[in-house]
Amino acid sequence: MADEYRRQGFELERRIFELDIKCSSLRAEKQDDDYLQNASAILDKLKSYYRQGGESSNLSKVLQDYTQVILDITFYEENKLVDQEFPEDCSPFKIQQLLQDLTEPEVLAGRLAPAQEVQSMLGLELLECLYWRRGALLYMYCHTLHQRKQWIKKNKDTFLKCIQEGVRYLMRMLQVRNSVKLNDGVVLHDTATASFLSEGIFSDTHLLTMMYIGEMCFWAVKYEDCSADTMDRKEDRLQFRDIGTQILNKYVLACEGPLQGQGWNTENAKEILSILQ
Repeated sequence: MADEYRRQGFELERRIFELDIKCSSLRAEKQDDDYLQNASAILDKLKSYYRQGGESSNLSKVLQDYTQVILDITFYEENKLVDQEFPEDCSPFKIQQLLQDLTEPEVLAGRLAPAQEVQSMLGLELLECLYWRRGALLYMYCHTLHQRKQWIKKNKDTFLKCIQEGVRYLMRMLQVRNSVKLNDGVVLHDTATASFLSEGIFSDTHLLTMMYIGEMCFWAVKYEDCSADTMDRKEDRLQFRDIGTQILNKYVLACEGPLQGQGWNTENAKEILSILQ
């Protein structure tokens, strides 16, 4: 058991030094990028920690710093893809690599601390961010593909699989924090705050996630309805129409209720709901 823990600890150390090489290579492309600079600073701290014979008691902090490096480096790489409007030849491979990189912190946390919950090792905010970033990446990719009608005609199943994967990640993001039950002895004097927390809405990002899910569900329904053979197994498919309707109704209620006048637009959500319902 101790040997296995040591082996996996070496795996994390190896990945940190590999990321340092990658970060240096990317910084050669854009030396002044804020995210790469931040990643480089954290990596210097982590390398110093290991050279001084790092203590296992600091595992949670090391994993959190490692996760932040992953988030910073992949953000730079994602922005390159977005700026290039997701080139058809290389985007599928690059997206899968980014998804794998953004999954790795969760996997490593589970391996290195099997007795601990992943969220206790990484923290709620970082875990949410890992799901958000994977879901948002697939949303942006699908948003671009949605403009390529001819591509979708030839690759409809691939498009629908990307949507399904993206919706799953975004739904997991919304589920990281349990919604606050108002009968749990929690006293909230602000009724708007109480409404948000009871629906699991903790930030602007949670609201944006709802809108992304709604749009992706709309695209899925649109192309599922005109496809006789979509995805591998019907029982594995998400119920896009039901999910989109439920999520967008919550979004509209929040934006036209407590958030009315705060700049949140519901026109697109209502238009999608008129089709989904």
